[in-house]
Amino acid sequence: MRINTFVSKKNQIVSAVAALLLIVTCISSHAGQWKRRPDVIIGWTAWADAEVVSKMAAIILSRGMKLDVELTLADVAVQYRGIAEGDLDAMLMSWQPKTHADYLHRYGDKMEDLGVLYSGANLGWVVPDYIPKETLNSIADLAKPDVRAKLNGKIQGIGAGAGIMAMSRRALKEYNLDYELVVSSGPAMAMRIGKAVAKKDYIVATGWRPHWKFAEYPLRYLEDPKGIFKGAESVHATGRLGFKKEKPLAAGFLNRMEFTLAELEELMAEARKTSQRDAIMSWIQNNKDKVSYWMKGK
Repeated sequence: MRINTFVSKKNQIVSAVAALLLIVTCISSHAGQWKRRPDVIIGWTAWADAEVVSKMAAIILSRGMKLDVELTLADVAVQYRGIAEGDLDAMLMSWQPKTHADYLHRYGDKMEDLGVLYSGANLGWVVPDYIPKETLNSIADLAKPDVRAKLNGKIQGIGAGAGIMAMSRRALKEYNLDYELVVSSGPAMAMRIGKAVAKKDYIVATGWRPHWKFAEYPLRYLEDPKGIFKGAESVHATGRLGFKKEKPLAAGFLNRMEFTLAELEELMAEARKTSQRDAIMSWIQNNKDKVSYWMKGK
């Protein structure tokens, strides 16, 4: 009897545990369905201009327009795919028409253009201005053995998926240059420029404007006779298909959001002195009418 009684109680306990586990499993399986999707999911990457613009947009959308906003940090290639597949609602760093031409060709029919954020952006390879022009003034000059030796055969790059990296790989091929294109990040690239400038060392790095490094360091673009990096571009906000219709307030805000290059570089420089958040909040406070127009359209 004791054995039977023990078995009976054990069976009761096992049954109770099994029932509890079933309940927990059901709750877990439906948890994803209960979690509310944010109103707007914005992709961003750690480029100085993209970061400050994306974070400002998130602050205004959440604080000023009372929307639930999520920022997702990812490589630009992942963001284009995320927009195309609907996992992201918007990204604020589409360089057009040339830099991101490959992405636009691949995903352009699966996304919506939300308008120009800033115009006159440009990019190329930069060097410190103390490097003599008679030694290094053109990308073609990188073929000189003495120049290559001073650069240790390296061009400092950023993230592998960035448009400027694809253009840089093409430049190496077109100019027949035996160099390593170093994959890194935007902040790491700027840090290495700073270290080189402090020592007056030779360095060639991927560069673009707007960027605070042009205010911080004496830099110039190398001439590009083959036109690999040719022409000023516009940086657009883009969204997933259906975003304008489903989220008209957020889409309208992003469509009206626009900066001059001078405004952006000043904002980025201030963020370097204080913090991203402090610089953004100060800028919003000093540009109330503009921000009000972005939000309301009037």
